[in-house]
Amino acid sequence: MNPNLSIVQPLLLQAGLTFVLLFWMAKERLGAIRAGTVIRNDPGVRPIWPGRAGTISNAFHNQLEVPMLFYVVVILAILTGSADYPMTALAWVYVVLRIIHAAIFTTYNKIPHRFLAYLLSNLVLITMWVKLAIHVFTAG
Repeated sequence: MNPNLSIVQPLLLQAGLTFVLLFWMAKERLGAIRAGTVIRNDPGVRPIWPGRAGTISNAFHNQLEVPMLFYVVVILAILTGSADYPMTALAWVYVVLRIIHAAIFTTYNKIPHRFLAYLLSNLVLITMWVKLAIHVFTAG
């Protein structure tokens, strides 16, 4: 199997997770708007989304923060020829941990559990960047 192809699969799954949360957030926000429970103090200031709408919004926005570095490292791995089996395995572990993080966030939301998934995913991501840097600085 082409390693570049297989490393794209976890990237697509991570993007899919983000889109699922986007549509879920839209549904929850629409419900909050219809219920009239959105808190809007000042024009120009983001509204405060109550309950599930707030939780899902926060989970969605979390996918737009550190995971951006995941997308970049995967693309750079492909471009530099370092998208090998270990890098692909790390990509899969990262995405599984992000799914676990999102699942915890959107269900029972116990912060120590959520933080552990977050911490582990970031350690995997740092490992991916270190692996990429070693590949680049040692010319493969």
